[in-house]
Amino acid sequence: MRTWGPLTAICLGTFMLLLDVTIAVVALPDMARALDASLSDLQWVIDGYALALAALLLGVGAAADILGRRRVHVAGVVLFAGASLLCGLASGPGMLVAARGLQGVGAAAMFATTLPLLGSVYRGRQRSAALGVWGAVSGGAAAVGPVLGGLLTEGPGWRWIFFVNLPVSVASVWLTLRVVPESRGPRGMRIDWAGTAAFACFAGAATYGVVRAGSDGWTSAVTSGSFAVAALAAVGFVLVEQRVAHPLLDLSLLRTPSFVGVMAGALAFNGVAFGVVPYLSIWMQTVLDMSPVRGGLTLLPMTGASVVVAILAGKLLHGVPARLTIGGGLLLIGSGAICQAVLDAGSGWTALVPGLVLVGIGTGFVSPAIAGAALAAVPPERAGMAAGAVNTVRQLGYALGVAVFGTVLTSRMRDTLPHDAAHTLAGGGAGALRGAFPEHTLRAAFASGLDTASVAAGVTGMVAGALVLVLVRTPRPVANPVEAPGEPVAAPRG
Repeated sequence: MRTWGPLTAICLGTFMLLLDVTIAVVALPDMARALDASLSDLQWVIDGYALALAALLLGVGAAADILGRRRVHVAGVVLFAGASLLCGLASGPGMLVAARGLQGVGAAAMFATTLPLLGSVYRGRQRSAALGVWGAVSGGAAAVGPVLGGLLTEGPGWRWIFFVNLPVSVASVWLTLRVVPESRGPRGMRIDWAGTAAFACFAGAATYGVVRAGSDGWTSAVTSGSFAVAALAAVGFVLVEQRVAHPLLDLSLLRTPSFVGVMAGALAFNGVAFGVVPYLSIWMQTVLDMSPVRGGLTLLPMTGASVVVAILAGKLLHGVPARLTIGGGLLLIGSGAICQAVLDAGSGWTALVPGLVLVGIGTGFVSPAIAGAALAAVPPERAGMAAGAVNTVRQLGYALGVAVFGTVLTSRMRDTLPHDAAHTLAGGGAGALRGAFPEHTLRAAFASGLDTASVAAGVTGMVAGALVLVLVRTPRPVANPVEAPGEPVAAPRG
């Protein structure tokens, strides 16, 4: 490489934003106890970040092409650092959730500009090498997140999972301003603010409705109203995209079965693979009394398998049709999720290992292939739009997965425990519940909820895998692409 400076600067930001998708998972029980947070609060700690990232990624990318990619990237890092400080200082769940949303806005500005900045600096073999390093950093951030989160939570405390971003942000800003040149997109582009607002409204209202369904029921006024707002926003998004000169998403791409299949697979992928993981972490630490470090280490079978398989797949599966790697990988992820539905009152974490390994293997097949499959399914001039769309739906799928499977879990727990007890189990009330209910009853209720959520995730993954196998028909081999955000190879990115 002629110079490592720009690559180092960009990778610092990427490492932070993807680390924050996974690092918070093992800290959720400690956050709940410190802030007196309910299970729905914990859902929003994860979803606030992922939703903001998903909702703004395309719009911020378009704005960066006009305003300057380096400028937007640096602004994103500064906002991310400020939001991280607010997260660490949070005095209640509302403040923490709001700060996580601000983190997601900063992360969207960082991630949307990462690849364009790399593309403006490096050419030819240097670009391939830079993308390879960037992909390795992305996977490493997701894999190390749970372990690092456990170490920080058990050591100086959960607030330090956010404070640690501050010195890294300072280094990233300084290095970016020093060595990364400014770049912009083609002249004459305009920002589709209306489409961005409509999509953000749709994503937020849909996720809010699912989360509220867990506490209020699917037919409550709040839940129904949220879904109605989401439906109207979706219609508005379609109408806007049909009329603007520079849409976020060219809806004519949805007439291509291969692109639809890849998008369906991308939407399901993060949610199915990682949407139940936050609740597994809560179960391990709250019910099984594991330490945060040990809770993070229990995810290593999944993260290790995904990293190994991704490396091998990149070397050995060139030329294999994308529908086989993505569709087959989703079937493996779905099978792994179903294999985790074996818990009962007496189960330990080792019962999850076979399922976690299967999910990791499937992730290793899907993650390196899905962005390249999207690019192969569209005309070359739409490649940037396709890549942004895949990144967006992966984050949206993760946010919806956390919401849906959390609602499934709490709904199932209601069959065994009173409604309030089910919701305060992860919110600092575990000790009180143990005094009111036999230990066996609590363990059985949580295990039953996790089993039901895992089955729901598994069925979703297998349906998505079947759709990919049927719809994706591209004869071109899939290049080894770049990781998408939050794409945790390991956990809950973001």
